Amino acid sequence: MRVVSFRQNGKTDWGIVSEDRIRVAGDGYPATVLQLLEQDAPMDILSRLQADPDATSVPLNEAELLAPIPRPRKNVICLGLNYAEHARESLQTKGLAVEMPEHPVVFTKSTTTITGPYADIPLRSQVTRELDWEAELAVVIGRGGRDIPEAEALQHVFGYMVLNDLTARDLQRRHKQFFLGKSLDDSCPMGPWIVTADEVPDPQNLNVRCWVNGVLKQDGHTSQQIFPVARTIALLSQIMTLEPGDIISTGTTEGVGFARQPPEFLSAGDVVECEISGIGLISNSIVAV
Repeated sequence: MRVVSFRQNGKTDWGIVSEDRIRVAGDGYPATVLQLLEQDAPMDILSRLQADPDATSVPLNEAELLAPIPRPRKNVICLGLNYAEHARESLQTKGLAVEMPEHPVVFTKSTTTITGPYADIPLRSQVTRELDWEAELAVVIGRGGRDIPEAEALQHVFGYMVLNDLTARDLQRRHKQFFLGKSLDDSCPMGPWIVTADEVPDPQNLNVRCWVNGVLKQDGHTSQQIFPVARTIALLSQIMTLEPGDIISTGTTEGVGFARQPPEFLSAGDVVECEISGIGLISNSIVAV
C-alpha cells in the first residue's frame, strides 16, 4: 500500500492511494501517519481503511501531497559514504585516502528540513552558494526496539520512501561537520508516499536515480550499499532506541555535484527529480528567497 499525508481545501489528512484516488482516514482512524505507526497493528488499520465502505476518497491530482511524516519525533537519521563509489568520489575530491568506512558514518538533519515531495526548495544565497543533490532510499521504522538482531531488522520496517538529502557543501567545509550543512529549512523533500514493506521484498534491489533539469546525474543501485538496510537498523539500535516513525536515510550514490569536474551546484530555477524503482519519484524546484 501507498500511505500519504496531504492537504486539500486547507485541511490536512492522510490516507492510502488506490489507483488515482486517495481513500481518506477520517473519523475512527488515527489522526496522523505518525499516530498510525504508534498503534499495535498499523497494517490491520490500513487493511480496514482499504475495505471500509464508508471511507471517502479524493482525486489524487487534486491533493497537495505533503511529507508522509511531516514531523517525526527524532531528527532524520542519515548515513554518509554508504555507497562505495560515492565514498570514493567524495574522498578523492577532498584529497583524502580512499578507504571504505568500517563503521557507518551517521549524522542527522533537523526535523525542520522536512518538506513535501513536490514542494519548492528555498535557496538562500546569503547562506549557501553550493547546494547539492543526494537521491536516497529512506526507511520508515514501524516497530521500535533496542538491540535488534540483523536477521530480524526488516521486520521492524513499516515502509520506504524517496528522499533528497540536499546539502550546503560550503557550510559543511566551514563548520567541519555535517549538521548545519544538512539542516537548512525545507532541504529534505521526501515521499511521495510510504510504500509499505510488504511491497518491497528486497530493499537491496532498487535503482536510485537523480536528474537535474532532465539530465541524469545519479544512477545507482541499493545493492552497492556498504551497510545494507538490515545491518544499519541493527547497528543503530545498539546505540539508541528506534521508535515508530523514525526515518533513516541510507546514503546516496555516486554522481553528486561537488565531486564533478568542474563542480556543479543548484541554482534558482533548477528542477531536481529523484526516483527509486518500485517506490516513486519526487520533483522539486529551486526557488530564490
